[in-house]
Amino acid sequence: MEGHVARFALLLCITAAASASSQTCDPMEVDDNPWVYVSEILIGCWTSFIREDKAEVHILNLQFTTTGTNMFSLEMTNAKPMNLILISPDKAYGAHFLNTDVNIYINNNSILSLHGSQHQNNIHKQDFPTKDEELVKWATQKFGGVTSFTTVRNLRTMSSTGTKGTKPGSRSCILRNEDALEKHFMKIETAPRAAPSFFKFCAPQPQSPGDKAELHIINIPDNSTTRNVSLRVDTQKTSVFLRGPRGTTWTIINPQHAQVCSTNDMLLTTFTHRLPPSFTLDSDNAEEVQKKALDYFKVSTFTSYTELRPEGSMVSLVLGKNSGAIFLSVVEAAPTPATPIITNAPDQMPLLMQLYTSPDYGSPLDPTTKVQSDKRIYAEISGHTFGTIVLTIKVISCFVHSMGSCPVLKELPFMPEACSLNSCPNSTRLSFSLDQLQELTTWDLECAVKLCHNEQCGDGGRVKRNLEVAHPSLQPPTPPCFHFGLPGVLGIAFGGFLIGVLLIGALWFIKIKTGYPTGLDISATAANLPGCPCSGAKRQPVSTNPSPSENSSANASIGSTQSTPTSSMA
Repeated sequence: MEGHVARFALLLCITAAASASSQTCDPMEVDDNPWVYVSEILIGCWTSFIREDKAEVHILNLQFTTTGTNMFSLEMTNAKPMNLILISPDKAYGAHFLNTDVNIYINNNSILSLHGSQHQNNIHKQDFPTKDEELVKWATQKFGGVTSFTTVRNLRTMSSTGTKGTKPGSRSCILRNEDALEKHFMKIETAPRAAPSFFKFCAPQPQSPGDKAELHIINIPDNSTTRNVSLRVDTQKTSVFLRGPRGTTWTIINPQHAQVCSTNDMLLTTFTHRLPPSFTLDSDNAEEVQKKALDYFKVSTFTSYTELRPEGSMVSLVLGKNSGAIFLSVVEAAPTPATPIITNAPDQMPLLMQLYTSPDYGSPLDPTTKVQSDKRIYAEISGHTFGTIVLTIKVISCFVHSMGSCPVLKELPFMPEACSLNSCPNSTRLSFSLDQLQELTTWDLECAVKLCHNEQCGDGGRVKRNLEVAHPSLQPPTPPCFHFGLPGVLGIAFGGFLIGVLLIGALWFIKIKTGYPTGLDISATAANLPGCPCSGAKRQPVSTNPSPSENSSANASIGSTQSTPTSSMA
């Protein structure tokens, strides 16, 4: 009996564990859920243009769909200098609060009515086109460019934040889908809009704090007309399971924050081609989708399940985290050509560079360890994995930047190292020599890479790490040993010849300036020596016609000169 009870208890434990390992939930329709908020993607632009007089140029297109009287307020008392162009196809009444540097332009035929107690002269009525593209061209011709174009539905209040309204990048206004809430220079408040009832949501029991990562499941049923979905993930350590009808394309704006898998094609913002589906799942049943997600990521529970039935052809999803609660924002776009939503410059995939001293890549170097400049260094660059997507990293160039008040930039030649796909998934290996880094010891090593998939590559950004270089100790100095070759010998010979020429020239110069010294005349001296065969007893004067004074002085000099050796010999 006790054996049967024990087996029954064990069976209950196995059943409970099995049910816990496949935890699911039933989604329910929601109209107002703190996890969901709705915003619209409308036409606009945002540039870096600013006039020479430091004034910005902004265009505001107001659209009203509410019933009753349309009223709005413009609070621009702390705004930067600007020219604000207002257009609207609907009748509305606006109250303005301006400063002296804000000028508002409205069309002569506009049915907008503006009221304010100050700066009435800053309201200008002119003839200009009201179509979006034509208005941008007109404003460019009149003011030199356009800083922003913003479309707002059911505006209640627009207030300036007092910051610059420019955005780094292009100065040209190209109209495209955008989220006006991203423009930090203004705060927009619109009339409340009832949340659409095409959302179904559920969440299982809260996960324990020890769970490693979150898992979010997004499912679009097959009867939906949406075929273009963009997703931005703002949380770390997040896994996302995407499922949609056949023909759906998911555009992942910042995939470095999550592990993403999909039953449809995906576009990464760093690539220009499609990534194939991770798997197939024909059923759109909530329970089957949840079980497939749990099985794929090998987890026992998930964080949230969202099922949406949008009405438009394009939807933008944002998955973020705020104060411990997760918010999923669904942005329904106006019907436009099937192109990805253009947002700010996408973040690059995080890359890591690890250094080694041997080609077996067995023992990584500690970041604080100095590397020898006379040794070859081996490096491995790896990146984050996008679910099951296998990426190839290609190194384009490497540079080193010196640290200090006088920075030095040097290109660092490198050599790719062999590495199989099994050994190096989502990574690459290379080696380089540091023998040219002899001047300084502290450098920043930076390499530019590309990310490739199926021979299609996109910009992967840069990877950087600090590099401490240790130079080998110098040997004690030895006495210099000079070895002369043929050029050295010829140089010494020529130098000696030149010195001789200069000395002879100096002596000749002295002779010319002082006259011929008779004390050096060998023949005259030898004539007075006994036994000398020389017969030059008489010496001819150099000058043919000396003056009497010169003869007397010369004779006296000769007599005195010749008397000395004669008397000495006597």
